[in-house]
Amino acid sequence: MDEQLSARLIQIRRQIHANPELGYQEEKTSQLVKQELDQLGIPYTTGAARGTGVIGTLRKGDGPVVAIRADMDALPMQEETGLPFASLTAGKMHSCGHDLHTTMLIGAAALLKNTDFQGTVRFLFQPSEEGPNGDPEGMTGAHRIVEEGYLDDVQAALGLHVDPSLPVGQITYALGPALACTGFFSIEVLGKAAHAGAAPQLGVDAVAVAAQLVTSAQMIVARHTAPTETAVLSFTKINGGVAPNVIADKVVLEGTIRSLDLDTYNDIISRLNKIIEGLMIAYDAKIRFDLYYNLPSVLNDGNVHGKLVQSLDTVFGSGNSREVIPLLAGEDFAHYSRKVPSMFYLLGAQDPTCGGYYLHHPKVIFNEGAITYGAKFLATGAIGLLNNYR
Repeated sequence: MDEQLSARLIQIRRQIHANPELGYQEEKTSQLVKQELDQLGIPYTTGAARGTGVIGTLRKGDGPVVAIRADMDALPMQEETGLPFASLTAGKMHSCGHDLHTTMLIGAAALLKNTDFQGTVRFLFQPSEEGPNGDPEGMTGAHRIVEEGYLDDVQAALGLHVDPSLPVGQITYALGPALACTGFFSIEVLGKAAHAGAAPQLGVDAVAVAAQLVTSAQMIVARHTAPTETAVLSFTKINGGVAPNVIADKVVLEGTIRSLDLDTYNDIISRLNKIIEGLMIAYDAKIRFDLYYNLPSVLNDGNVHGKLVQSLDTVFGSGNSREVIPLLAGEDFAHYSRKVPSMFYLLGAQDPTCGGYYLHHPKVIFNEGAITYGAKFLATGAIGLLNNYR
């Protein structure tokens, strides 16, 4: 990659970083992507995934079709990095590095525009990876893109995510289930208020029912999930009650469910529902369970990885790509990986000034040196897949 393109990509990244947008609201980011594709002369489809998704298509002769993807959305948090190009929008920040991902895909498009190959590369500039963000059907951007048919003719898909704990110039992966099935839930326990001292028997104590629910739910992973399976059920938020002398009539719980195995994940959900049903019968409470974010695990295909080994060695050098254990983080690239054979990698983006902060932290800083590696790998990997699927 020449210095001019490298400098331009850093400029693009900083522009996106300073103007973060939440899922399905990426209007400025989408417009910037379209402007860059226009300058490259790469045709694209607009309006994907509820409007902000952009699907670029670069075809050079007959051959297979492969897809490379970047997510574009930011997170609803206040940036605390102190960077000169920090977020200009209060309460929004690119703390997951999607600004780098979008920039890398633009860079890959620029590299591929001037590279000979046979086949078609589809560039998926995807909105709303971080969650459905008000989608009426609870779908994230990847789910929408799959449902809209943009992968119907694709032979393989490639994606990556920056990792601020990994040095620049290194890349890691796991094969099989690589990132977790992920659910975010809210549980509303509805009881009946009463005087807590004089007549507690006249109420239905939402606090006591909620406490029983939390305690019972811990047995699901501890005693109903095989110790060889990786699973987590965590309650992370609880809110309820009005006064020290009033039996609470409402408590709201929130939390997350994770597992690498989809059957195990679904069993945890089923058993949690059974506990809820039992508590409603036992204590005359009403309990509403809402699994408002529900994502399968990312499946990394060993055959696809095998077709990318040469590209990995070309971009990163021998010994700088390594297999690691799966990570219990969620990624909606899962929807692509369950539609077509796919690989998803973690790309080193460690910055010496970051202070050890990780993804989704208001002080996380990403090393912009990762952009060149990411753009090169997406471009080189796309060609490697095209050549191997011919």
